[in-house]
Amino acid sequence: GIGQEVVPVGVELLSVIWRAKEVPFEVVHFDLGADRFLKEGVGFPEDVKRVIWHECDAVLLGALGDPRVPDLGYAREILFGLRFGLDLYCNIRPVICLSDVLMPLRGKRASDCDIVVFRENTEGSYVGVGGVIRQGTQEEIAINQEVHTRRGVERIIRAAFEYAAQNQRKRVHMADKSNALPQSHGLWRRVFAEVARDFPEIEAKAIYIDTLCLELIRAPENFEVIVTNNLFGDIVTDLGAALQGGLGMAASANLRVDNRWSHVRARCQALFEPVHGSAPDIAGKGIANPFATVLSVAMMLGHFGFGAEEAMLVEGVREAIENGICTPDLGGHYGTREVAQWLEEWLRRSLMHR
Repeated sequence: GIGQEVVPVGVELLSVIWRAKEVPFEVVHFDLGADRFLKEGVGFPEDVKRVIWHECDAVLLGALGDPRVPDLGYAREILFGLRFGLDLYCNIRPVICLSDVLMPLRGKRASDCDIVVFRENTEGSYVGVGGVIRQGTQEEIAINQEVHTRRGVERIIRAAFEYAAQNQRKRVHMADKSNALPQSHGLWRRVFAEVARDFPEIEAKAIYIDTLCLELIRAPENFEVIVTNNLFGDIVTDLGAALQGGLGMAASANLRVDNRWSHVRARCQALFEPVHGSAPDIAGKGIANPFATVLSVAMMLGHFGFGAEEAMLVEGVREAIENGICTPDLGGHYGTREVAQWLEEWLRRSLMHR
């Protein structure tokens, strides 16, 4: 889908930066996706996996999903193979509105939406525990089970508090449904309260997920950092994307932020990807929004310690939006390549003057 159209934009901008700033980046391209799966019957080949594990420092991943493969098995093999296989337990999704023109809430400004969501990335509802019996009959039984471990819950909650402490954020919310799921989500409540005691300067609030969804729309300015489980994090960040201007603005990082919490010792510790899907309905039309990929590349730069370059890419996206250089999903009249060309020219000029 559109992954093949937007990822090259991010790579092109990265190459502009590394050539201008002499940043030592090397990009290796891997042929993964539906085309290869349909041709070879392989989703995530072992040889590719070995290279990523032991020779790469990070992965930039495009969108996954193709209507020719209805069960999306190959997509889960790639995405979950990376997230679970590398133990990238910390899924960081900024929910930041970059321009007033994108804010959909009456009476709110872009500055009212500046949130970072920490989603647990390797447990919960996505572990694949369950099954189906008597399928297709009136007696069919389908079961999916959540899995939450003390270690898994604590490490993501602690990562959220540490981020808040390091970035002058004064409030952390934890979202659960412990009133309906007292055992598994009760664990989240207890661990959240315990970890919060290590950060007395930060206000800690536990909130039910349904209340969080309501309050995000009513008053997004009340939230700074949110931490939650795998399923709720997936859902609430799509709601948050609506406050940013849509899924085309939503970036993410999947990290193993502290190896003390992990059994995996692979070199690769980071995966960056736009939150949006493969959008087969617009694939090939040249109108896909590249901003989520560009912002994901910015997060990658920040991860590697290039904070000034990260800020520069974010500012470039902001300038493009303010100047109306946008794809149709943001109300613009430009195509993917036109937006990319404008961003590249803006970036080259900015690099020359800094």
